[in-house]
Amino acid sequence: MPKNRLRHRRGPAAGPRRRRQRAVRLGPTYWLEAVAVHHLRENTHTRYTNCIHRYLIPGLGKKKLAKLTAKDVRTWLNQLRATCQCCTRRIDARRDQPRCCAASQCCRKLLSPLTLTNVHSVLKSALEHAVREEEIPRNVARNVRTGTPRPRRFEPLTADEARQFLTAARRHRLHALFALALPTGLRKGELLGLRWEDLDLDAGTAAIRRTLQRTSAGGLTTLPTKTRASERRIALPASCVQSLKRHHEQQQREREAAGIAWQRSGHVFTTVQGGPIDPRNLTRAFTTLLRKAGLRRIRFHDLRHSTATLLLEQGVELVVIKELLGHAHICVTATVYAHVRLRLQRDAIDLLGRTLGKPSEAVTDPDDSDDPPPCAAPSADVAVNYCRQDTEKPRQNSFWRGFSDVLCSSRLKLFNYQYRDPAAGPQWTQVSGLTQSSESTTRMPDRVIREISAR
Repeated sequence: MPKNRLRHRRGPAAGPRRRRQRAVRLGPTYWLEAVAVHHLRENTHTRYTNCIHRYLIPGLGKKKLAKLTAKDVRTWLNQLRATCQCCTRRIDARRDQPRCCAASQCCRKLLSPLTLTNVHSVLKSALEHAVREEEIPRNVARNVRTGTPRPRRFEPLTADEARQFLTAARRHRLHALFALALPTGLRKGELLGLRWEDLDLDAGTAAIRRTLQRTSAGGLTTLPTKTRASERRIALPASCVQSLKRHHEQQQREREAAGIAWQRSGHVFTTVQGGPIDPRNLTRAFTTLLRKAGLRRIRFHDLRHSTATLLLEQGVELVVIKELLGHAHICVTATVYAHVRLRLQRDAIDLLGRTLGKPSEAVTDPDDSDDPPPCAAPSADVAVNYCRQDTEKPRQNSFWRGFSDVLCSSRLKLFNYQYRDPAAGPQWTQVSGLTQSSESTTRMPDRVIREISAR
């Protein structure tokens, strides 16, 4: 054999051997099994696994990881957006009697914008790990925009609907659970994970330390709380304390009736045999209870939204609602859970109309006739003298709520807040007016609260 042909077969004598390129399907799978499994909750890990095997591998699995481009990702996402999932996953074909796609009538079951965003997010996380391990130079998925999905519109229960729901739940075996869920806003897993050792009925408190969830690997499993802020201690209303005491007596009777078949799980809310309640069974019982009460169908989690909205309507501070619900950031409470009712909007608009209307119709302090009318554009000193404060930050013995400001022109601001002095009594003092300022609207509360001159 010629010498040059032998060299051609074995390759050149000098130079490193080229590294074998990994396919796209291996990158996310390796990230999921070796990296993400250690810091993701089990249900989240299961959801990511389904996302990778259901969408990512069939669409991009055959491409080389180093040759993947932003155009490939965008083309794949566009195909996902326009593909009927019932046809692709053969959902209708597995039914005993085909109803749509298998019967030549495509149902156009498309992915929601939120699901598409989640699929894109999983791909970005997997490629980001490949960048950290120096398999690829950059994360091409970051250059693709999927758009921001519209948040779901929630319709929480009104006060009348909440009373109607609690009335219908009085004869239910789990009345104490529903009576605890609505006033406190606890999550479904937190309610089912409560143990008697977490409750102090004499002091009227409950410690939230764990959740109960069903996982694909371990079945009903006790897990830590969703976040560190979710591990908290909350106060219980007197009605909830009485309901829990009656529930404890009922559980003792069920324990005596079950005999040796009783399961010593220690949970507050159990089955008739003492075992933990499956979250799906609780959802079924909740849906049945809504139907019996004559209420519209909502999710069990919407009780949590209802708690935040009803507390906001009663004038409870947003930070108090945040601590009660166990949110890590107050922005989640303000943007996701605190739904503003039409009545609150109407009150705000009416207040603004009175303030911008005639001086005689504006809201002023009737006890102090020396105050200028709100539309007279008072100075900052006069505005602060509506309510005197000793420090820049409100003390614990003084309370402020309901502050809002509107930019009326380039330098005019409308301030509207309420003040209560515990020494003077429980009444609130409404303060409204216009002031001239070049400061931004986000700095208005600190400036108005600050005392500039003695009254």
